[in-house]
Amino acid sequence: MLNPRRSDYDVTNTVQVSSPDAVRLAIAQLFAETWPRTPFDAVERSFARLEELFSGRDAGFEGVDTLYHDTQHTLDMTLAMARLMVGYEREAAPEDRLGGERAVIGVITALFHDVGYLRGRDESGVVNGAEFTRVHVSRGARFLVQWLPALGLSAWGPVAVELIHYTGYEKPIDRIRLDDPRDHCLGRLLGTADMTAQMADRCYLEKCRDRLYPEFVLGGVALPTSTEGYRRVIYASGLDLLRQTPDFMRQVRTKRLDGEFRSAYRHYAALFGGRNPYIEAIDRNLAYLREVLRSESWKMLRRNPPVFAAVPDAVGNMRGLMAGYIRMAWT
Repeated sequence: MLNPRRSDYDVTNTVQVSSPDAVRLAIAQLFAETWPRTPFDAVERSFARLEELFSGRDAGFEGVDTLYHDTQHTLDMTLAMARLMVGYEREAAPEDRLGGERAVIGVITALFHDVGYLRGRDESGVVNGAEFTRVHVSRGARFLVQWLPALGLSAWGPVAVELIHYTGYEKPIDRIRLDDPRDHCLGRLLGTADMTAQMADRCYLEKCRDRLYPEFVLGGVALPTSTEGYRRVIYASGLDLLRQTPDFMRQVRTKRLDGEFRSAYRHYAALFGGRNPYIEAIDRNLAYLREVLRSESWKMLRRNPPVFAAVPDAVGNMRGLMAGYIRMAWT
């Protein structure tokens, strides 16, 4: 019998993506096979820094308190990024290959691509990191500018601050300025890893309904205010978000993955004997969601995976904040 995929494991059900050590070791093995002469210490130190930050042990930041963009998502996406880079490297012409140091920058940028959701301890007016939804990428870029010099990689700072924007919507892709075509390639791999890891998550549908929607409320995405001062309803509830998710997934596939990112997801197949487990998992999630929507049988979405956040009762806390925000919005 096949073992069912566990909620905090990757698409192959072999790497526990809630465990920084498990993901670090998996990536170290990929580097040893692909870039054996490249020092790995900057990646090791970045994993340690990530744990310090997300757990709340850092003196300057509160720990991660967002439900959807939690530690598991970051680790899952970072593993996906490492796999994409290795797949690309196996298939690229010699002059187009990334090289080990650029791959290190790719992993570090992946590790900190959502660090902008963390609240600074001096940001007393902010009650949850989801409030940074619209600006978290730029905040992450500022963090990378400070962190890379500590690793002896300050020369990569100007690249990283542009590279991270491939994971968000604050800056249009065609306005990202990078001189080397290999850096744009790295950015496309980074953006692809972010989107595919999310949508391939075993509990993606439940997480959209129960965890992403509250983030969208607190971040001003679900109920934004128009330029005329009127409140608009983009997503009325977690279920409404799910009803719109098939269209979102279709747009991501056509405009983002196949368009701006040039079908970079195809490089996963180089690691898996021609199969693409990420795309297969995404297709399964989409097919299941369509079945749920046809039947309106919401009890089919019954998974309740753990949250890997630093605050106690992160779910209850977020739901309380969401309810308060909605009341305030309509009054």
